[in-house]
Amino acid sequence: MRRHAAVLVAVTSVLTVLLPAIAGPTTAQAATHTAASDWAFVQRELFEVPLAQFVQHRFTGDRWFDWSNDGCSAPLLGSTGRAYNFHHACIRHDFGYRNLKRLEQRYGTGRTYWNATNRRRVDQQFLADMKAHCRARAFWLQPSCFVAAYTYYSAVRAVAGP
Repeated sequence: MRRHAAVLVAVTSVLTVLLPAIAGPTTAQAATHTAASDWAFVQRELFEVPLAQFVQHRFTGDRWFDWSNDGCSAPLLGSTGRAYNFHHACIRHDFGYRNLKRLEQRYGTGRTYWNATNRRRVDQQFLADMKAHCRARAFWLQPSCFVAAYTYYSAVRAVAGP
């Protein structure tokens, strides 16, 4: 009986911690969001936070924002290859596109969040994240990694957004 009680207490404790993160923001949490604070948060996550830290934030970050992603949606190439793994760069890129569009839907009153200038900045950060990954690869893999990075960047610039 004590064993069952201990398991029940453990499960209840874990659920108490996890359920608010899973359920998303409460009305009180949503009330603390403003156009300015949300804009600042998205900008910080996209352009100031190191990529490794950003990847961790997607598990613990504010559920008011869209953390979903499809990795790299390059149908023939995927997110990895012999010389590269751009999965994390693609996750941040998805965050940028999705949340700029979300800000536009929520607050697009005179100030446009999803526009060509902001899209270009997100795409340039995508390229910077991929190039940083390439620089960390073995020197003999770097040339093909950089070619892949510029290919992904060019494809995104050619087909996405405004």
